[in-house]
Amino acid sequence: MTQQKHYPHHLDLKPVTHVQGAVRLPGSKSISNRVLLLAALAEGTTKIVDLLASDDTFVMLGALTSLGVHWEQEEQRHPETLHQVHHVRGAGGVFPHHAADLFMGNAGTAIRPLTAALAVIGGDYTLHGVARMHERPIGDLVDALNAVGAQIEYTGAQGFPPLRIRRGHLHADRMAVRGNVSSQFLTALLMVAPLMARERSVSIDVVGELISRPYIEITLNLMRRFGVVVEQDGWQSFTVQAGQKYRSPGVIHVEGDASSASYFLAAGAIAGGPVRVEGVGRDSIQGDVRFVAALQQMGATVTMGETWIEASSNGVLKAIDADFNHIPDAAMTIAVAALYADGTSTLRNIASWRVKETDRIAAMACELRKLGAEVEEGADYLRVTPPAAIAAATIDTYDDHRMAMCFSLASLDGAARRGNSMRINDPKCVAKTFPGYFEAFAGIAHDSLF
Repeated sequence: MTQQKHYPHHLDLKPVTHVQGAVRLPGSKSISNRVLLLAALAEGTTKIVDLLASDDTFVMLGALTSLGVHWEQEEQRHPETLHQVHHVRGAGGVFPHHAADLFMGNAGTAIRPLTAALAVIGGDYTLHGVARMHERPIGDLVDALNAVGAQIEYTGAQGFPPLRIRRGHLHADRMAVRGNVSSQFLTALLMVAPLMARERSVSIDVVGELISRPYIEITLNLMRRFGVVVEQDGWQSFTVQAGQKYRSPGVIHVEGDASSASYFLAAGAIAGGPVRVEGVGRDSIQGDVRFVAALQQMGATVTMGETWIEASSNGVLKAIDADFNHIPDAAMTIAVAALYADGTSTLRNIASWRVKETDRIAAMACELRKLGAEVEEGADYLRVTPPAAIAAATIDTYDDHRMAMCFSLASLDGAARRGNSMRINDPKCVAKTFPGYFEAFAGIAHDSLF
């Protein structure tokens, strides 16, 4: 497993007058953990190229090891680029170890689908994580599974991890789950539906609005790559016909992370550019590539190729008022870019921020105010009026990787106002998805960032 790096207690960023260059993105977290679980459940061995090396994938790989799934890692150079390659030997839908104690960190993309898989496969398992994980809701998923015969118990607060999973007696041909808290609940049920549909089809109904639909599109796309087709009735019902099995596609390449791309593209839009991200482009299966539409709405110049995106400044950014339900993670970047806009920006329909790695609406509001912004927060929106001048500040990151990466942008000089010195507390939180983030950010800064 990749060596985890050391981080200081805080990181001081100097103001940056201009950014330009190219960044090779790490693999997508959303794709990486889905592919790992699908490969583990499939028949055959899957070669995964460019899997994300981060805390969240270490958690999933560790869990698979504890469940008896065999995997190996190697490095391959082709032709000038070094690629990380993982070989995962599929267990054919039944994990070799029927009892395990699994530490899931704060990885929602790991604990939620694994909870569903373990409940369907059966055994004696405990799942727990860091303190914040025990505050992140999982009740809708547990309710949906227990309603059809799973045996999942809470060992702490009702509706939240830690969990104890025992062998149940599932008898589902139809399930229902709420869609307005986290799309990961539906993703988890979709991914295990083929394990339940051995003799009869299984349908999953979504109760209420389904948020973050692009993440469901990722799930459906990857399930197809592993040989399972899901029939859709719009976004309200999904059916897996009986008899389908996961089979290894042989080789699967993990795209660059589109959420991580947002910081560099926003940097180009704020402070000159052009900045190019490599590894994700117009052919991406990730919904967060739609972030570029928001940047364009704010006046940035954006061009795209099959596997790259490039952004540059086109003067003062324009304020934006938009619904960001479809790209909740990348939308955080817009909240900081709003510091450089010509008026008040409003981010709407972002209630899911409340149940992420931290309460991101509250955290974002608090840290933006430190920079001098006027901020109004609601249950599902954030309104940001930029200051006349961005103030130097010490940014708290709440053990949330996206808070650290977002606020690095406040060190940039834009057309409307100059950035300032930023102290980023607890920079190690970026290891959740992008361990080398600050080095990559320094690589596009024409000034010395540190």
